[in-house]
Amino acid sequence: MSTSSDFDKVVALELGAGTGLVGILLARVAKTVFITDHGDEVLENCEKNVDLNAEIFHGKASVHVRELDWKDSWPPQEENTSPSKGRYSWTQSEIEELKKASLLLAADVIYSDDLTDAFFSILKKLMLDNPEKVLYLAMEKRYNFSLDDLDVVANGYSHFRSYLITEQDDAGCKQLDSASEPFFVGEQIDLRYIPCYVRNYNRGNDVELWKIKLNHKALS
Repeated sequence: MSTSSDFDKVVALELGAGTGLVGILLARVAKTVFITDHGDEVLENCEKNVDLNAEIFHGKASVHVRELDWKDSWPPQEENTSPSKGRYSWTQSEIEELKKASLLLAADVIYSDDLTDAFFSILKKLMLDNPEKVLYLAMEKRYNFSLDDLDVVANGYSHFRSYLITEQDDAGCKQLDSASEPFFVGEQIDLRYIPCYVRNYNRGNDVELWKIKLNHKALS
């Protein structure tokens, strides 16, 4: 990602950033990166990581660590967009710049159905500003024993997939009426074509990478 010309000078947003690793790598080539999460402790740690790695950023890159609670409204009310509301609050100019973002990133954010609901709710609001926005989502299936199924199942994964229609579905494999059609189109990326830079790491069969966009048919 940090060496791909596909991301040169883009405006990008990382959701649920945690340590901020993905956004920091992207700042090597991007124009502007908004690294977001929730809670001062998480954001303070992320900000420290950004400062420690600032020397590797693209020369004119702007990197902003900002709070984004998926359960809150978006965009923030104007009275909440000033430095007096906290060091990680948004300014109006940043909100306007975020509308220009073409790239969204998230990793390891699918583990709770409630949070998955909140994630796709905020994602829809963010993508409506620019229907051509693309989200790249990395995830790993999480398995639990289900009393209903009396088996080990990936319930969280099933809930995640309920928000997506794949391109194969869209071609006619799954018939959905417009009222129930998901708001997002997903394409699973074959990881065999994605280099792995971590030594002695086996991705296994449960790590997935998805490319997600708005489903224009559901919006019309």
